[in-house]
Amino acid sequence: MSALQSQSTLEDKLEALQCHFTWDLGPSRAKLFRLRDELEDIGTEEGYSWLGHIYNLQGYVHCQLGFTDDALRYFSMAAEAFRQMRNTVSDEGPWLVVNSGNMAWLHHHLGKQAECQTYLTKVDALMNEYPSPSQDELHPEIYAEKAWTLMKFGTDKKLLAADDFQRAIRMQPDIVEWHTSHVLALFSDFNHSNKELKADILKKMKIAKEHDPENLYLAAVYLEACARKGENIEDKARELARKILRKPISSYSGIKPLLRLYRIYLSAHEAIDLAEEVLERHPGERYLKSCAAICYKWRIFSFQDNPLEGSMIERAISLCTDVISLYPHSSLKMKIDLANIYAKSNQQDEADQIFNELLESDLDPAEKQMLYNYYAKHVHFNRKEIHKSIEYHMKAAEIPVKSHNRENSIRILERIKERNRNRMCREIEEFLANLQN
Repeated sequence: MSALQSQSTLEDKLEALQCHFTWDLGPSRAKLFRLRDELEDIGTEEGYSWLGHIYNLQGYVHCQLGFTDDALRYFSMAAEAFRQMRNTVSDEGPWLVVNSGNMAWLHHHLGKQAECQTYLTKVDALMNEYPSPSQDELHPEIYAEKAWTLMKFGTDKKLLAADDFQRAIRMQPDIVEWHTSHVLALFSDFNHSNKELKADILKKMKIAKEHDPENLYLAAVYLEACARKGENIEDKARELARKILRKPISSYSGIKPLLRLYRIYLSAHEAIDLAEEVLERHPGERYLKSCAAICYKWRIFSFQDNPLEGSMIERAISLCTDVISLYPHSSLKMKIDLANIYAKSNQQDEADQIFNELLESDLDPAEKQMLYNYYAKHVHFNRKEIHKSIEYHMKAAEIPVKSHNRENSIRILERIKERNRNRMCREIEEFLANLQN
């Protein structure tokens, strides 16, 4: 076999693997940096059920960013985590198929084809020794890891994740965390789409909560679902807060959905008080600073009467500034929030400076779209520059990335056109017509 044929055969084998490199995740560089931070914030408590998956995804993220030494370290940590957490007689198992596939891809990227072939052989051996219990379907362990991974890649992949969890559960129904993640994926899809929450999803959430009583993240999300259906959840929310305060803090501890629950269904003041209490107990946790900053932002932007309390503004600015420094590669939204806080408190020069710096920065299409949408609102409400606002809503809308920001800009342009009071109405009408073509 020629060297060219051999290379082609190797690449065909790599493409046929089930692993992060073949799941068509397609993340931008900005998304990779955000994901790297999100995974670090989950925490690595001993015995955590998704630890192997966390390390596997971290390895993929670091490889895509070009940090191959870190990628190798994380993939090795993933393999070890799976071995420890599965607590089986053998060190091997079907849960290592994805990890071995990742290792094959990494060594291929590094030009180490012999090592790559070794891992390809290992994948074959694992799949032969641990075949799927259902013919023509992947092994449930593979479905579960793929589903958990898809949940990290945006709202448009939530239902795909839910479907893969369902497949895994159908073949292997006794793993509690798969049921929990399945209902979280279902609820997240409804939460982001603002669709009416179906009764069967609420029922599934209740059953999952009964089977996974120590999962406080699920408990917080379930309370939010109950609140959306009109239940009074105040006492249960405060009881849950006491439980969460006693647990180690991470992004999976339930504090973020609980604070969202407080903000929306109790009061913004109580949300701030709770955030400050948790932060006082864990002052070094950057994730908690981010949660607290969001609570202050929510309070400031929902406050209709003026003047705002100076101390609240100062605390919000301080927290946002800290968060930006703690997440240097994934803080675009926080920078926009900081600019809007400055604008809300009549510090227009500071707000303009942040927006101007962001407009000149190197952003990917989705980030530009978000920035243009927020900047359009800023120049409309704070600078009273209506035509410039329309210009930036058009800029946001013409970027072909599906998002809430794009939908919002399009809705605003449609309302301006329908009112027919602006001299740019004809231009907007032509723009929207061409946008749909």
